[in-house]
Amino acid sequence: MRSDYRAWLQNADYQENTITAQLHRVAKVEQSYGAIDEIVANGGYEALISELTYSTADERLDKPNPSKLIFDGNIRNNLQSYKNAVVRYVGFLQASQDGPFAGTIEDHRIAPMLPEQEPGDKQRLSLERDMQAALRQNIALLEPGLTIVDDGLERGVLSGFIDILCRDAAGNLVVVELKAGKTDARVVGQTLGYMGDLMDEEPGARLRGIIVAHEFDRRTRSAAKAVPGLSLFSYSITFRFQEEA
Repeated sequence: MRSDYRAWLQNADYQENTITAQLHRVAKVEQSYGAIDEIVANGGYEALISELTYSTADERLDKPNPSKLIFDGNIRNNLQSYKNAVVRYVGFLQASQDGPFAGTIEDHRIAPMLPEQEPGDKQRLSLERDMQAALRQNIALLEPGLTIVDDGLERGVLSGFIDILCRDAAGNLVVVELKAGKTDARVVGQTLGYMGDLMDEEPGARLRGIIVAHEFDRRTRSAAKAVPGLSLFSYSITFRFQEEA
């Protein structure tokens, strides 16, 4: 694990307990599998993620732990936490733009947190994190019957992080993707990519997608019409002012 990973997590405004947990999980994976940097450079990223994936179907069948990791407790929850840590670390590797890692993973939330990014990008990502925190506290405002099923932290899948993963009143898994400002058409592909990853991880699961943004460009609106189960929701911010004595 690279020595500058802690500083990168700190720059991304993660809490210290989260940073400690992420470093611990990456270190434990590397104890069992070797340096993640080398695994990614040698094309082994997808195989590693596959080995750290344990679906609800696997859990129902009481399948054994498919990984080399040794731990106590629920297999699915434990492997999900280790997989999230690996996906986040590989996002860091990609964002650092070291040759062999460029383009390895598409992570819309992590890469712009680097110091060399434009200030406006960091402000946008900060707003998206604020949106996520607010929506997690009031998810029913987005759609009655939605419940959050990602244990309070973005779920890592092969192509990146899902902002919020929910289940709706009908039992469908719902990928919620948040964008500050106006979207471009790439957001549709990004959301569908996450949904496709979940199809691989949760065979037989029924899936929907919701994109939340301040404004949608024409291509995003047109593309969404052609995708069953993909909905667009706009948000607005209201300021209230009160005179102080």
